[in-house]
Amino acid sequence: MNICNRRHFLAGATSLILPKLALAQKTGVDMRLRCRFADQDFNYRLVDNATTRDLVSLLPLKLWIEDFSINEKLAHLPRRLDETGRQPIANEAPGDLCYFRGWGNLAFFHGDYRYRDDLILLGKIEGPVGPLLTRGSHALQLDMLT
Repeated sequence: MNICNRRHFLAGATSLILPKLALAQKTGVDMRLRCRFADQDFNYRLVDNATTRDLVSLLPLKLWIEDFSINEKLAHLPRRLDETGRQPIANEAPGDLCYFRGWGNLAFFHGDYRYRDDLILLGKIEGPVGPLLTRGSHALQLDMLT
């Protein structure tokens, strides 16, 4: 590969990577996540922490969402997230989106739960938890909402 071709390749690759990195490194900015599965479309207002920013750096994502326990759905990520966003959750509620450190997955709570040291809060649902009550295993699309 000659120098001119390398420069064009690097310039093109940089233009694809830098916007995603900038988005993932935003602090104090209103970040919102769009979730879609089984004809359900709902959003989360994300909290600003290192774990959330790491999740945002992976977007868009196609995962599977499935029922787990009586109060949540879960989705497995392609890799573990940065766990330095961990801090106690003082106002846990149905509709919370958390990262479960034990398995490295997303936990979408649709029922009451109690904070545990292995959960990192990523966001709060905007609106009712009804979409999360859809039973079964479904393809899940995650994107940033702009």
